[in-house]
Amino acid sequence: MREIVLDTETTGLDPFQGDRLVEIGCVELLNGFPTGRTFHTYLNPERDMPAAAFAVHGLSGDFLKDKPLFPEVAGEFLEFIADSRLVIHNAQFDIGFLNAELERAGKILIGRERVVDTLLLARRKHPAGPNRLDDLCARYGIDNSRRTKHGALLDAEILAEVYVEMTGARQAQLGLAAQSADARRPGGAARERPERPIALSPRITPQERAAHRAFVLTLGAHAIWRQYIDDLADGEEAAKTAS
Repeated sequence: MREIVLDTETTGLDPFQGDRLVEIGCVELLNGFPTGRTFHTYLNPERDMPAAAFAVHGLSGDFLKDKPLFPEVAGEFLEFIADSRLVIHNAQFDIGFLNAELERAGKILIGRERVVDTLLLARRKHPAGPNRLDDLCARYGIDNSRRTKHGALLDAEILAEVYVEMTGARQAQLGLAAQSADARRPGGAARERPERPIALSPRITPQERAAHRAFVLTLGAHAIWRQYIDDLADGEEAAKTAS
């Protein structure tokens, strides 16, 4: 399953009172793990930067004045997120700004049904709080020492780590790996599979089987594929036949 962890930075708190996006950061997750693919852009808000917002993210009007306008990157942004689930901390805030910008650009808005709000998840999982991103980093032992200022891509990367820990995705994957290792180990607990009442006809010829066993025997005494040869003596005989 593909998910996009997303964060934004803005000029203020209300997109309906003239505040604008100034940064978008996205991190791709596939089956609960970061793939390394990201989307990141700064944006020209076409207005001044209030001191309160600058204190949060450190992005000045001078720094942003030569950055692209939202309509110039809207297509690339929408292509990156595609129809994937969006994972956002305090999603109402970010989606409000994104949809305001998308509406100005004449683009389709983001439906709230495709959004996972990690703040709501955290409140259900840890009702006593606190559940700010920094608090969740401390709770799950995630290093956020780089977060001296808010930054959309950095915060998305940190939130991705928090989300994986909070939903148990990493533990689930490790558990599956351990079960697979146990099943491969001699005497391990492998799941029983019912036998077919009538066996399927072989799809390979005896000559092909003999050639395969002969090849496996050339891989060395410790090759893992030797474990799948039912009878090594037969395999050695097969090697002679194939030669």
